[in-house]
Amino acid sequence: MIAFPLEDDGGRLCIDGVSALDLTEEFDTPLYVISENKIRENYRRLKSALQSSYSKAKIFYSAKANTNLSVLRILESEGACLDAVSPGEVLLALKAGFPPSRILFTGTSVRDDELSYLIREGIYINVDALSELRRLLRLITPDVLSVRVNPEFGAGHHEHVITAGKMSKFGVWEDDAVRAYEMAKAQGVERFGIQMHIGSGIMDVEPFILAGEKLMKIAKKIHEDVGVDFEFMDLGGGIGVPYRPEEKQVDLKSFSEKLVGLFLRRVREYSLGEPELWFEPGRYLVAEAGVLLTRVNTVKPTPFRTFVGVDAGFNVLIRPAMYGSYHHILVANRLDEPLKELYDLCGPLCESGDVFARDRLLPRISEGDLIAILNAGAYGFSMSSTYNSRPRPPEILVNKGRYQLVRARETFEDLLKGQRTAEWLE
Repeated sequence: MIAFPLEDDGGRLCIDGVSALDLTEEFDTPLYVISENKIRENYRRLKSALQSSYSKAKIFYSAKANTNLSVLRILESEGACLDAVSPGEVLLALKAGFPPSRILFTGTSVRDDELSYLIREGIYINVDALSELRRLLRLITPDVLSVRVNPEFGAGHHEHVITAGKMSKFGVWEDDAVRAYEMAKAQGVERFGIQMHIGSGIMDVEPFILAGEKLMKIAKKIHEDVGVDFEFMDLGGGIGVPYRPEEKQVDLKSFSEKLVGLFLRRVREYSLGEPELWFEPGRYLVAEAGVLLTRVNTVKPTPFRTFVGVDAGFNVLIRPAMYGSYHHILVANRLDEPLKELYDLCGPLCESGDVFARDRLLPRISEGDLIAILNAGAYGFSMSSTYNSRPRPPEILVNKGRYQLVRARETFEDLLKGQRTAEWLE
């Protein structure tokens, strides 16, 4: 079942002790609300499950899920490390207090100036291609190097989030992986890791087992043929969360025992020493901590269906339009009313695909009602845009009755920043 930091206060939604209606009265809508307490709970639960199976397991938060500085600071204070996929994410991580030694960069189609920036900041680099490795080795002989391997098996909730297999642009295949470590060792690199990532939103451990078996066999070949000892092995991220009320949470105890158990058996069997085991969760840590609040401005019955128009569109939350994703929806000021009507919940964008839900059973809705879209803490604001020239919404952090604005609402003036009219047009 879905686990949210939500309470019902006389039919009105509260988020971690803070009234959703009061927040929107003060900050307007659309509005992202993030629960600090929920992020800490998720991190501690996952850390406990992993380290109970292997004390040398580490969590690298996948920052692309949510890069709000307060979110990063919460996880840094918990002792997390960080997985970055762009120089911008590295910059934000450093600003949030992560030391370079706790940041791993895994990019794709990486530019030379980006590599130079990572080198200057002392960031561990996980290379995605032989081309990238050649260019990196021309710039520096890094202290530590890892390679992203494509383990042939991919998985995920949508084809766009599968990051391994024959159709994936990510990682290097086995023969190129061996060549990569040969090149690095020949240039004098002495410390190594190895990494994979198979996809996102995975609720079953079996895809991780299949890919993990392949990764361990590749690591064995590199160890034996190239003479590389691995300081860490990174199994990537992708642990999913339930988006529908009937879905069950991932059984972390079983997940950890099976996957970490495989890792430990193969490490012993292949004589790979005692490397650290790294994981890169993003969605699992922050998805359930976020709620998107949006106001109903239009109720439009037609001969075929009833459309409810709200003031958030896919410029604010793109997952339903991009992936066909389900998000559970509440009417925040009518929690105690029965589910009576089928509605299509739509945004204000000039796009037919600007739809959050079709045929969703909800209480009877009126203009002015407040809608809460749940599980919006991952890939919500981080994938938002100013499409249709609509400024992005603010973000509020809440914790046990306290709240604070942690990202200001953009203004129309923000839309003009950096723009100028060509001189010959004036």
